[in-house]
Amino acid sequence: MKRFAILPIVTLLAVLVLSGCGNTTRERGLSGAGLGAAAGAATAFLTDADLLTASALGALAGAATGALTDQDTLDLGEPAWQ
Repeated sequence: MKRFAILPIVTLLAVLVLSGCGNTTRERGLSGAGLGAAAGAATAFLTDADLLTASALGALAGAATGALTDQDTLDLGEPAWQ
């Protein structure tokens, strides 16, 4: 039952994070970290892994991916807030 209480939180975080994108290295790193953390949390939920560890590893992978790409490599358009 505890596992199902986390699902709405993970879903909300994923929706909030997926609405972000970035034009600068910092923005891409931060949005990548958020996406990675959400993906890690969802993976932990589905596999009964440790939530904190999976989220941290996902955030690290997402931040690295976001920071190591430039705007020309991956361009999803203008952020929704601009």
